Amino acid sequence: MYKNSERFITAFNRIEKEIKALLIKKEMGFSRAVRVLRDSNAIINRYTDDLLEFAELRNAIVHNKIDMAFAIAEPHDTVVERIERIEQELTRPRKVDPLFIRKVISFQQNEPMSNMLEVINHKGITKFPVYNDDEFQGLITHKGITKWLAKGMQDGTVPLLDTKLKEILQCEKNDNYKFISRNASVYEAMEIFKEQI
Repeated sequence: MYKNSERFITAFNRIEKEIKALLIKKEMGFSRAVRVLRDSNAIINRYTDDLLEFAELRNAIVHNKIDMAFAIAEPHDTVVERIERIEQELTRPRKVDPLFIRKVISFQQNEPMSNMLEVINHKGITKFPVYNDDEFQGLITHKGITKWLAKGMQDGTVPLLDTKLKEILQCEKNDNYKFISRNASVYEAMEIFKEQI
């Protein structure tokens, strides 16, 4: 049976190897590498504080060892479980696919608004990608629909159910969507989502 200190060091070494692989300058120390990479790696960013604390504990275990059978510190079970979980996230991160992949209902830009309203009524969905054949044109949201209705009231025109979706797209912001790779980690997706909020 392995001691907690041995499990901890093993997980730490795997994390360090993974972090070194992400660096251009390989000779950089662990703590500095974590600080450098946290801006470009969502997983490291999420666990920065833990990783920096683990570096201090690792130094205490490794540098203050007085013989092979005795470590100055034996990490608590929860600490070992946490570093092993972080090591797994770094080396085998959970991906957007398959966790968040869903069938997306989309429309063509020349379809009438009535088609979209029917889906809203039956499915309760309020965001729809709109295409011109295979080319993405934009995302219609409930805010865009409301703006379009308000604009129609202001202009004195009555919005009709056969209005083409491309007309509603003109009331949408151009930056209300973001495409990401299906291989992106869930943490990358969360960071993008937080930035948008």
